[in-house]
Amino acid sequence: MKSNFTNFKACCVLLPRVSCVRLLSSIKPGLVKKINRLPTPIAGQDNLSVFLCGCEELGLKGTQLFDPGDLQDTSTRPTVLITIYWLGRAANGCTSYNGPTLDLKEFEGLLSQMRKVCPVRG
Repeated sequence: MKSNFTNFKACCVLLPRVSCVRLLSSIKPGLVKKINRLPTPIAGQDNLSVFLCGCEELGLKGTQLFDPGDLQDTSTRPTVLITIYWLGRAANGCTSYNGPTLDLKEFEGLLSQMRKVCPVRG
């Protein structure tokens, strides 16, 4: 999957829907036990919760996950990209996943910006 930051707003609108949990199911079959397919805001919240829990089961840390409110607040949307980046890395390392991969080089600018804000201590 090549990232396309021009379609980021559309991604944020669609993320809580069925697509995000289907993505987890394709990365690790059996990870998602239930998908809420109702066309309601509560169903979207349910799926978003399943998505974030599934990301943790794939090894993402809490600091690598966005907060559900980040989908609404444009100033914190880079946190959504951070989650997508780490999920892409997790998918690349998952032996059960053989689908398309995220081009992690597309995130170099975001990672550079993150390092300026939160320098890595070594």
